[in-house]
Amino acid sequence: MQSPLSKHLEGRRLILASGSPRRRELLGELGLEFTLGQVSDYDESYPSTIEVSEIPAYIAEQKSKHYTQKLKKEDILITSDTIVTIDGEILGKPKDKADAIKMLKELSGRTHQVYTGLCLRSKDKTITLSDGCDVTFDILSDEDIEYYIEEFKPFDKAGAYGIQEWIGLACIKEIKGSVYTVIGLPVQKLYKALLTF
Repeated sequence: MQSPLSKHLEGRRLILASGSPRRRELLGELGLEFTLGQVSDYDESYPSTIEVSEIPAYIAEQKSKHYTQKLKKEDILITSDTIVTIDGEILGKPKDKADAIKMLKELSGRTHQVYTGLCLRSKDKTITLSDGCDVTFDILSDEDIEYYIEEFKPFDKAGAYGIQEWIGLACIKEIKGSVYTVIGLPVQKLYKALLTF
């Protein structure tokens, strides 16, 4: 049986332009068929005057604008971006093990913010939105950090962690907001936005 959203989007083609396996999984779990589009080569720069919470939405929109393949009438392109911040500082992807250790020590026992931006674009419509939440870690021991980095190699993840992995199960004390925003795709907001197409 088709989901209500699948029925609504009949005849449309969803294109996810993302290299993230987590985003692919979440979109699939919504019961939607989609194709993978070429990931934009946009350099993820942004104006220095922009609020930290608005950066992912800005980058998601720029990724959409820099998508090189021409959209057909039935296409809806989905682009997204996620950042991890603490005390207003953005924690990107760690450069190496030492950088990952430094980031996790900074997050240990504290609350930080995660923001995900989303852009949906068809030939005649663009919707850009974002969502944020607070994530609080328990105090992480050196042993916790060493184990997580060695076993899960979180070098492709902003803030040096993936909430869906061991560290999220064992060491996160509280989340205020949607866990899916932390994973990288605010699916409830995506669902509602797709209903407007």
